Amino acid sequence: MRKLLLFSIIVLVGITFIARLFYLQIYTGKAYNIYEDNAIRKVFYYPKRGYVYDRNGELLVANQPSYDVMIIPREVEPLDTLEFSSLLKITKEDFKTKYKRAYRYSPRLPSPFVPQLSKKDYAVLQEKMWKYKGFYIQKRSLRDYQTTIGANVLGFIAEANQKEIDADGFYQMGDLIGKQGIEKSYENELRGLKGVKFIQKNRFNRDIGPYDDGKQDTIPTPGKDITVSIDAKLQAYGELLMQNKVGGIVAIEPSSGEILSLVSAPTYNPNLLVGRERSRNYTKLNNDSIHLPLIDKGLLRMHEPGSPFKALIALVGLQEDVITENTTVTCNHGYVYGRNGRKMACHCGGGVRNLNSGIAHSCNTYFATAYRKTIEKYDDASYAMDVWSSHIKSFGLGDYLGYDLTIGKKGNIPDGAYYDKWYPNFKWQATTTLSNAIGQGEILVTPIQLANMTAAIANRGFYYTPHIIKSIEGLPIDTTYTTKRNTTIDKRHFEPVIEGLFDVYNKGTASFLQVPDIEICGKTGTAENFTKIDSVRTQLTDHSIFIAFAPKDNPKIAIAVLVENGYFGARFAGRIASLMIEKYIKGDITRTDLEKWVMEHTLEHEYDKPTSGKPFKINAKSQMMLVKDYEQQKKKNQNTQNDLE
Repeated sequence: MRKLLLFSIIVLVGITFIARLFYLQIYTGKAYNIYEDNAIRKVFYYPKRGYVYDRNGELLVANQPSYDVMIIPREVEPLDTLEFSSLLKITKEDFKTKYKRAYRYSPRLPSPFVPQLSKKDYAVLQEKMWKYKGFYIQKRSLRDYQTTIGANVLGFIAEANQKEIDADGFYQMGDLIGKQGIEKSYENELRGLKGVKFIQKNRFNRDIGPYDDGKQDTIPTPGKDITVSIDAKLQAYGELLMQNKVGGIVAIEPSSGEILSLVSAPTYNPNLLVGRERSRNYTKLNNDSIHLPLIDKGLLRMHEPGSPFKALIALVGLQEDVITENTTVTCNHGYVYGRNGRKMACHCGGGVRNLNSGIAHSCNTYFATAYRKTIEKYDDASYAMDVWSSHIKSFGLGDYLGYDLTIGKKGNIPDGAYYDKWYPNFKWQATTTLSNAIGQGEILVTPIQLANMTAAIANRGFYYTPHIIKSIEGLPIDTTYTTKRNTTIDKRHFEPVIEGLFDVYNKGTASFLQVPDIEICGKTGTAENFTKIDSVRTQLTDHSIFIAFAPKDNPKIAIAVLVENGYFGARFAGRIASLMIEKYIKGDITRTDLEKWVMEHTLEHEYDKPTSGKPFKINAKSQMMLVKDYEQQKKKNQNTQNDLE
């Protein structure tokens, strides 16, 4: 009986262990993961990042070799920290700080100790690395910008932060990731795939050779090359014209929605944000709160559109049948409205205006009349405003356009609910919102929205979502950018408006900006500019705005130009738009007098004026220091692309 009891206990214990092991391995056990095996060291090989070309095949962004000193904290043995710090060109205190940071990240996982060594520093260091256990050198590539233009478009790469690491298992501490511009928008395509080598370690934590004879090792897959829609020559010319000015230029190809130029001024050399000096240079640029070089003025600056908005007022009026191209209005140098006889001033010269002359001479009275008729067509002003707002928004205003750059502003196109909330105890009506008629009041747009609006007019009622990508190696373009988007305005209504825009150049406010042999349609704009100085709302010099497209038929370019504090529309923005159009269509400038005027006239005197109690001044000394730093950096690091092979 006792023997039977003992045997039963042994069998029961055995069955219990077997059942437990079965449960752990089958139901709760995880598959073996080589990446989590502490007995295997992983060495990553980083791929070449994809190249970036402009629309004409000009190389804009390539790669240059760089070397990271990596650390595995628990494998570090006693060393001469002074000697090692000297080789790394850091202080002993820096050494201690970096070691603690790496240890906090992980005692057993590799992380960057000193990233982005130059080829010269690497050559000195590699011969002595055998002395420093727990450290090794990892090769990777940094960006090599083959141009000094388009910093806001190209963007930059930098070390991934913890949030980015947590969001995407691809990245580890020290990995580089696109932070702005194309580098960020097309990070997944450009980055490629890392390769990895697995090294077996023994019980003393020493390398003993490849794991599984290297059968599990992988080689890196290069990132995909991309071609962007930017025309590098046009971009460079735009940046040249915008020197000593603040603002933005956006040029679009109407037939495709491809962005031809995206200028933000002032700008900076993209190579300043490469290498070990990147952090210091970025801090300088980021702290420049005067002219904000890191802020893309073409995508983020919101302003009242001013008179270019009148083209939409006309189109909506035609669509709603409240005006025709023959409707006339008598202008007595202003539009009088309201019980108190308020007057909206007009500088068109007065007289009888129809649609064509109203556009050509930018008659406020004509468009105030057209706007008021549109809103008063319906008994309910709130509903009428919804109808009007819907038409305007169909041109891409008042919301994110959905382009493939990662920053932007919605702008503002008010609707009925907006004014109901604004005037909860007041029966508002058309005259309450009359400033909308001339592109002021509550309307806000960005330059890229204005350019897209212009492209939609040039196309007679449709547009393609603006985009910076032209092609991706081996991949199709997102259909978002090849889908036609129609406005709510019938095609037949565009011709009389376009004739009016054409006459802006022929006999209107931009007649002195004509370009030989190019039929240009455009509209000048002047946006009021207010700020607070010592808590007092103060009016400053107006912003200069201009939209245009050319040629009139089968247009190749639509453009919007914003020059802050640039006076009236034709003064700066109009001149720049005309030059950009001629440069793109002809390749050369025939009106050299116009070009010379833009080059020689600056707005630094305007930016010297106080805003918010502080001087608004271009910090030329700071910019020159950054350029000097970059030149010194390039002399120290004469790496060539061949070193990557």
